[in-house]
Amino acid sequence: MEAKESKLSFETALEKLESIVEEMESGDVPLAELLAKFEEGSKLLHVCEARLKAAELRIEQLKKQKDGKPTFEKFETANED
Repeated sequence: MEAKESKLSFETALEKLESIVEEMESGDVPLAELLAKFEEGSKLLHVCEARLKAAELRIEQLKKQKDGKPTFEKFETANED
């Protein structure tokens, strides 16, 4: 994943991904540009999946607290390439 994509928020990445899908579905995109958009969309999808996985892990961490009180800890996730 490129540094540019890795810094995007989930919402921004999803918005860009939706825009790419709409352009691709329009049928007005030349093949070379279509391939570039598909590649960009794949990267954005990976960003969205990573953000959702990180959120899921944080939720699980909060649910597993022994005393039932929520505690907030910094949670590091490994960035996948």
